[in-house]
Amino acid sequence: MGSPGPIFFIISIYLIFVIKIGPKIMENRPAFELKNLLIIYNAILVVFNLWLASLATKIDLSALIHSNGCKLQYHRLSKDGSLETTLSEAAWWYFFAKIIELVDTVFFILRKKQNQLTFLHIYHHSVTALFSWCYLKLIPGEQGIIVGILNSTVHIIMYSYYLISALGPKYKKYLWWKKYMTVVQLIQFIIMMIYLLFTLVMDCGVPKILTYCFMIHVVIFIYLFSNFYRKAYIRQKKIVK
Repeated sequence: MGSPGPIFFIISIYLIFVIKIGPKIMENRPAFELKNLLIIYNAILVVFNLWLASLATKIDLSALIHSNGCKLQYHRLSKDGSLETTLSEAAWWYFFAKIIELVDTVFFILRKKQNQLTFLHIYHHSVTALFSWCYLKLIPGEQGIIVGILNSTVHIIMYSYYLISALGPKYKKYLWWKKYMTVVQLIQFIIMMIYLLFTLVMDCGVPKILTYCFMIHVVIFIYLFSNFYRKAYIRQKKIVK
């Protein structure tokens, strides 16, 4: 965390592998099944995101929003600073999760799921990891708490879907809610945008350049996910008819 060098290095290696090296390696090889590995991986991420989201029960979110400078007054809630330490550690683990989630793309490549290697997927994973680092570096345990809890909640749903899917074809009948995951993602980004606008209107004590940059990418996410939903479900439905 002392320098942005490591995160830029990780993202660069990720992009080089998923765009060039990975597909080239698998070009003339059969796809890996990875069933047991996927079950374990997705189950761990479900539990991990449950833990991150559970932090909402340990803090007063209204205090975070309404306190001076929109900052959580740790000394009012934890005289010994233990809460501040807990939140800072949770912020690091959230960032760590975003790095681990880059493996999602590696699994797609090893399983030769080329249709899932979309610009949306690669862009989303790369930018989320980078901005998680920025929040952790600049404002750990403050405004990032809201975004982190919201995103972790969505990822509980998402990795639960992947977990059920990894169990095999006979569980496919339980995945009728697939398209609603995209809707949930869109709702998440809309709530994030409202919250980020709130921090600007209330002149919260956070780096505004970071907020503006994040808002730009939230708009991009909304466009990309909306476009994906339109192509995958609305247009497909019209073709079927």
